[in-house]
Amino acid sequence: MARVPYAEPADVPDEHEELLESVLQGKPLNVYRSLGNNPAVLAGMRAFLRSLWHDSGLTDREREFVILATAATIDNRYEWHQHVNIARDVGIDDAVIAGVGTGDLTALDDGERTLVEYVRAVVRESVDAVTHESIAALYDESEIVGIAATAQGYAALGGLIRAFDLELESGTAFHGWDPR
Repeated sequence: MARVPYAEPADVPDEHEELLESVLQGKPLNVYRSLGNNPAVLAGMRAFLRSLWHDSGLTDREREFVILATAATIDNRYEWHQHVNIARDVGIDDAVIAGVGTGDLTALDDGERTLVEYVRAVVRESVDAVTHESIAALYDESEIVGIAATAQGYAALGGLIRAFDLELESGTAFHGWDPR
Protein backbone atom coordinates (compact mmCIF):
# COMPACT_ATOMS: atom_id res chain seq x y z
CA MET A 1 0.00 0.00 0.00
CA ALA A 2 1.37 3.40 -0.98
CA ARG A 3 2.27 5.76 1.85
CA VAL A 4 0.20 8.57 0.35
CA PRO A 5 -3.25 8.15 -1.19
CA TYR A 6 -3.70 8.18 -4.94
CA ALA A 7 -5.58 11.33 -5.86
CA GLU A 8 -8.66 11.04 -8.03
CA PRO A 9 -9.68 13.71 -10.55
CA ALA A 10 -12.26 15.03 -8.08
CA ASP A 11 -9.44 15.58 -5.54
CA VAL A 12 -7.55 18.14 -7.64
CA PRO A 13 -8.57 21.48 -9.16
CA ASP A 14 -10.16 21.13 -12.60
CA GLU A 15 -7.11 22.61 -14.34
CA HIS A 16 -4.91 19.85 -12.88
CA GLU A 17 -7.09 16.82 -13.65
CA GLU A 18 -5.33 16.00 -16.93
CA LEU A 19 -1.97 16.00 -15.12
CA LEU A 20 -2.93 12.78 -13.33
CA GLU A 21 -2.90 10.97 -16.67
CA SER A 22 0.00 9.78 -18.79
CA VAL A 23 -0.14 11.34 -22.24
CA LEU A 24 1.60 8.27 -23.70
CA GLN A 25 -0.42 5.65 -21.89
CA GLY A 26 -3.73 7.52 -21.82
CA LYS A 27 -4.46 6.52 -18.25
CA PRO A 28 -3.78 7.83 -14.75
CA LEU A 29 -0.44 6.73 -13.31
CA ASN A 30 0.19 6.15 -9.63
CA VAL A 31 3.23 8.43 -9.69
CA TYR A 32 1.12 11.38 -10.85
CA ARG A 33 -1.80 10.44 -8.64
CA SER A 34 0.50 10.44 -5.59
CA LEU A 35 1.81 13.90 -6.53
CA GLY A 36 -1.83 14.98 -6.93
CA ASN A 37 -1.95 15.32 -3.15
CA ASN A 38 -0.18 18.65 -3.81
CA PRO A 39 -1.54 19.91 -7.15
CA ALA A 40 0.98 22.76 -7.43
CA VAL A 41 3.88 20.31 -7.04
CA LEU A 42 2.21 17.95 -9.52
CA ALA A 43 2.00 20.79 -12.06
CA GLY A 44 5.61 21.80 -11.45
CA MET A 45 6.94 18.24 -11.71
CA ARG A 46 4.99 17.60 -14.90
CA ALA A 47 6.34 20.83 -16.42
CA PHE A 48 9.89 19.89 -15.39
CA LEU A 49 9.61 16.37 -16.79
CA ARG A 50 8.03 17.70 -19.99
CA SER A 51 11.00 20.04 -20.40
CA LEU A 52 13.42 17.14 -19.96
CA TRP A 53 11.53 15.20 -22.65
CA HIS A 54 11.28 18.02 -25.16
CA ASP A 55 14.18 20.39 -24.43
CA SER A 56 17.08 18.11 -23.53
CA GLY A 57 18.41 17.98 -27.10
CA LEU A 58 18.26 14.18 -27.05
CA THR A 59 16.55 11.87 -29.49
CA ASP A 60 13.70 9.79 -28.09
CA ARG A 61 16.00 6.78 -28.14
CA GLU A 62 18.78 8.56 -26.25
CA ARG A 63 16.28 9.91 -23.72
CA GLU A 64 15.02 6.40 -23.00
CA PHE A 65 18.57 5.12 -22.54
CA VAL A 66 19.08 7.89 -19.98
CA ILE A 67 15.85 7.09 -18.12
CA LEU A 68 16.36 3.32 -18.17
CA ALA A 69 19.98 3.68 -17.02
CA THR A 70 18.85 5.98 -14.21
CA ALA A 71 16.10 3.61 -13.10
CA ALA A 72 18.48 0.64 -13.13
CA THR A 73 21.20 2.55 -11.26
CA ILE A 74 18.83 3.58 -8.47
CA ASP A 75 17.08 0.17 -8.54
CA ASN A 76 13.68 1.74 -9.18
CA ARG A 77 11.34 -0.96 -10.43
CA TYR A 78 8.40 1.39 -10.94
CA GLU A 79 10.28 3.81 -13.20
CA TRP A 80 11.99 0.95 -15.05
CA HIS A 81 8.67 -0.75 -15.66
CA GLN A 82 7.04 2.41 -17.03
CA HIS A 83 9.88 3.02 -19.48
CA VAL A 84 10.43 -0.48 -20.86
CA ASN A 85 7.41 -0.13 -23.15
CA ILE A 86 8.37 3.42 -24.09
CA ALA A 87 11.89 2.22 -24.95
CA ARG A 88 10.43 -0.52 -27.10
CA ASP A 89 8.23 2.03 -28.86
CA VAL A 90 11.27 4.14 -29.79
CA GLY A 91 13.08 1.13 -31.26
CA ILE A 92 15.23 -0.22 -28.44
CA ASP A 93 15.09 -4.01 -28.55
CA ASP A 94 14.69 -6.23 -25.51
CA ALA A 95 18.28 -7.53 -25.58
CA VAL A 96 19.58 -3.96 -25.30
CA ILE A 97 17.00 -3.07 -22.64
CA ALA A 98 18.05 -6.19 -20.71
CA GLY A 99 21.68 -5.11 -20.96
CA VAL A 100 20.89 -1.80 -19.31
CA GLY A 101 18.79 -3.54 -16.65
CA THR A 102 21.28 -6.25 -15.79
CA GLY A 103 24.45 -4.23 -16.27
CA ASP A 104 25.75 -6.44 -19.08
CA LEU A 105 26.30 -3.77 -21.75
CA THR A 106 27.68 -6.10 -24.44
CA ALA A 107 24.50 -5.78 -26.55
CA LEU A 108 24.92 -1.99 -26.72
CA ASP A 109 27.00 -0.24 -29.34
CA ASP A 110 29.94 1.93 -28.24
CA GLY A 111 27.94 5.17 -28.17
CA GLU A 112 25.08 3.63 -26.22
CA ARG A 113 27.54 2.11 -23.76
CA THR A 114 29.25 5.47 -23.27
CA LEU A 115 25.89 7.15 -22.69
CA VAL A 116 24.77 4.55 -20.14
CA GLU A 117 28.11 4.65 -18.31
CA TYR A 118 27.97 8.46 -18.18
CA VAL A 119 24.40 8.37 -16.80
CA ARG A 120 25.45 5.90 -14.12
CA ALA A 121 28.28 8.22 -13.12
CA VAL A 122 25.95 11.24 -13.04
CA VAL A 123 23.44 9.43 -10.84
CA ARG A 124 26.18 8.14 -8.53
CA GLU A 125 27.73 11.63 -8.47
CA SER A 126 31.03 10.18 -9.66
CA VAL A 127 31.69 11.92 -13.00
CA ASP A 128 35.43 12.37 -13.38
CA ALA A 129 37.47 13.98 -16.17
CA VAL A 130 37.77 10.73 -18.14
CA THR A 131 34.04 10.07 -17.98
CA HIS A 132 33.27 13.62 -19.02
CA GLU A 133 35.74 13.48 -21.92
CA SER A 134 34.16 10.27 -23.19
CA ILE A 135 30.67 11.80 -23.34
CA ALA A 136 32.02 15.12 -24.69
CA ALA A 137 33.46 13.21 -27.65
CA LEU A 138 29.88 12.27 -28.62
CA TYR A 139 27.68 15.15 -27.46
CA ASP A 140 27.92 18.93 -27.34
CA GLU A 141 27.64 20.97 -24.14
CA SER A 142 23.90 21.53 -24.52
CA GLU A 143 23.23 17.82 -24.94
CA ILE A 144 25.49 16.94 -22.01
CA VAL A 145 23.45 19.29 -19.83
CA GLY A 146 20.30 17.61 -21.17
CA ILE A 147 21.66 14.15 -20.35
CA ALA A 148 22.72 15.08 -16.83
CA ALA A 149 19.50 17.01 -16.12
CA THR A 150 17.36 14.13 -17.37
CA ALA A 151 19.32 11.61 -15.30
CA GLN A 152 19.09 13.68 -12.13
CA GLY A 153 15.47 14.63 -12.79
CA TYR A 154 14.46 10.99 -13.04
CA ALA A 155 16.64 10.13 -10.04
CA ALA A 156 14.66 12.73 -8.08
CA LEU A 157 11.39 11.28 -9.34
CA GLY A 158 12.66 7.86 -8.32
CA GLY A 159 13.31 9.19 -4.83
CA LEU A 160 9.68 10.30 -4.58
CA ILE A 161 8.50 6.92 -5.87
CA ARG A 162 10.57 5.20 -3.20
CA ALA A 163 9.49 7.59 -0.42
CA PHE A 164 5.82 7.01 -1.26
CA ASP A 165 6.34 3.26 -1.78
CA LEU A 166 4.33 3.36 -5.01
CA GLU A 167 2.96 0.20 -6.53
CA LEU A 168 2.70 -0.62 -10.20
CA GLU A 169 -0.66 0.23 -11.67
CA SER A 170 -3.39 -2.31 -11.05
CA GLY A 171 -3.38 -5.14 -13.57
CA THR A 172 0.30 -4.85 -14.46
CA ALA A 173 3.23 -7.09 -13.56
CA PHE A 174 6.85 -6.00 -13.40
CA HIS A 175 8.64 -6.54 -16.73
CA GLY A 176 11.80 -7.57 -14.88
CA TRP A 177 15.28 -6.16 -15.36
CA ASP A 178 15.57 -8.53 -18.31
CA PRO A 179 12.22 -8.19 -20.10
CA ARG A 180 12.89 -10.86 -22.71
